[in-house]
Amino acid sequence: MMYAQRRFLPLHAQGGCTAHLPESNGQNLVVTEALLESAKRFARGGYDVIVDGIIGPWFSAPWTQADALGYEVHYVVLMAGRIETMKRAVGRSKLNKKTNAELVEIMWKQFCRLGDYERFVIDTTNRSIDETVSLIKERIDKKTHLQKLEKLAAFLNGAGIMTALT
Repeated sequence: MMYAQRRFLPLHAQGGCTAHLPESNGQNLVVTEALLESAKRFARGGYDVIVDGIIGPWFSAPWTQADALGYEVHYVVLMAGRIETMKRAVGRSKLNKKTNAELVEIMWKQFCRLGDYERFVIDTTNRSIDETVSLIKERIDKKTHLQKLEKLAAFLNGAGIMTALT
C-alpha cells in the first residue's frame, strides 16, 4: 500500500498556509499525524505501507511513537544532486517554473545536510525509477534502513521522504 503525503495537504486551500513556510508547522504536524494514523491502520490490517512524502526530523515524534508501539519503521532518504533536483522540479506542472525552482531551492538546502543520516540516503541522481524501487526493496528486506527513531529525534539538519511501516 502506497500512501502519498500530498493527499493530506489541501489545508492551505482551506485557510492554512503553504507547507514550506515556518508558520505552517502546526498544520504540517496535523498532516503528519493524519498520515501516520492512516498508515498504521493499513499496517494493522496486514498491509505493508510505504509513506511517500517529506518527513523531516522536525516531525519525528509521531514516528518515534509508532516505533515504540511495535511498528517496524524504515527510514529512506531519496535525494538527487542539486542540479538534477532542479531539473526535475521545473518540469512539474502544479506550479509555475519560477515558483517550483524557488521552493525546491529552499527545501534542497534544508535537506542536504544529513550528517550521521547519510547512510539512509539513496542517491537518485543517475538512477531510473525501477532501479530506485529495486534498491529501496533491497534495503528494506535487508533492514539496513530500519531506524529506531529516538535517534532521529535528535537529528536537526536532515530529511526523509520515505518511511515504510510493516
